[in-house]
Amino acid sequence: MNLFQEMGLPGPLVKKLAAMGITDPTPIQERAIPFALDGHDVMGLAQTGTGKTAAFGLPLLTKLMEEPGKPEPKAVRSLILAPTRELAGQIRDTLVPLVKDSPIKVGLVVGGASINPQIKRLERGTDILVATPGRLLDLLDRRALTLSATRFLVLDEADQMLDLGFIHALRKISGLLPAERQTMLFSATMPKQMEEIAGSYLTHPKRVQVNPPGKAADKITQSVHFIAKSEKPDLLIELLKGHREELALVFGRTKHGSDKLAKRLQAAGFEVAAIHGNKSQGQRERALKAFRAGEVQVLVATDVAARGLDIPDVKHVYNYELPNVAENYVHRIGRTARAGRDGAAIAFCAPDEMGELKDIQKAMGITIPVASGRPWADLPDPKAKPKGRGGPRRGNGGGGQPGKPQGGARRRRGGQARQAA
Repeated sequence: MNLFQEMGLPGPLVKKLAAMGITDPTPIQERAIPFALDGHDVMGLAQTGTGKTAAFGLPLLTKLMEEPGKPEPKAVRSLILAPTRELAGQIRDTLVPLVKDSPIKVGLVVGGASINPQIKRLERGTDILVATPGRLLDLLDRRALTLSATRFLVLDEADQMLDLGFIHALRKISGLLPAERQTMLFSATMPKQMEEIAGSYLTHPKRVQVNPPGKAADKITQSVHFIAKSEKPDLLIELLKGHREELALVFGRTKHGSDKLAKRLQAAGFEVAAIHGNKSQGQRERALKAFRAGEVQVLVATDVAARGLDIPDVKHVYNYELPNVAENYVHRIGRTARAGRDGAAIAFCAPDEMGELKDIQKAMGITIPVASGRPWADLPDPKAKPKGRGGPRRGNGGGGQPGKPQGGARRRRGGQARQAA
């Protein structure tokens, strides 16, 4: 008898897991599943890549198997909310093999796809609905579904839903759900607003924490290059050439910047795709499919891809531009070193990104090893009155040339238009 059986999962589910090569639970699964099977609300804190989908998916499927019967038209028996289309799709893809040859049906509703086919599918009722908050509200406004019979609720990557501005949507959805239900909330970090969400959704939850918030996977090798902004493309190309046969994920801040960088890498001879909020759902799915298949070597993305994407073969993650939110750094680099593999996370830091780097290191409680260059000197407050003619130039040249001043290296925090993913 394996641990999944000892937890009380039904035999057919255990057999399906074994057929998929899954016989031992991850730490988050081992701790969360027993509480969920006992009917408790669960608050799980764990980084991406730790097996959270099965941690809530397996007890959810067990509960549905114990309560046979078809949902009423437009009714939803259980609801899983996710912040992005990619994560929602991945959750659906993880659950579908587990419900094969059973009457349980898994539905998916996300933005960026035609709403009419989604409305049509919801008419029959749904056992498990995986949804993004915005599209769910659109469908509720059209009376395409009802949550009055929803007995089980999961909020996955709840902190990112707050980052993406979904707090008002979550409040509205909460008011439409029955008070008598079981709720599981999973998050990688615990910002202050999360306490409000937890208070609204959870009742006497069992708290399960695997990795401390802000801690990266142990098998990720981190490094930082201090480099002028203008020199970043050349350094990235040089580093990518050193591992052409391995998949690399490159994170930028803006949609326009990501497209521009993708074109630069294509001109350098790489097979590249880009995903961000301006891409249609079809374009994003095709890019991810090509990346997973190895047809594309480099995927350039905004933070829309920072969480939830399970691409096991990603060996290198580049923070070409550091994120504005320190916690997002951990989620970005969590795209590598999946399922026990090794991975490398390489950050580029320009003079105007020193604040972001300090925030990241403070949040993680570490100092990221320096690969080249030297930490940029603390620059003067741009609002302060200059000393002397133009003030001193500061910088280190990046790219392995400590001490060499850069004419273009000036602090321009907030000077760029930062587009949402």
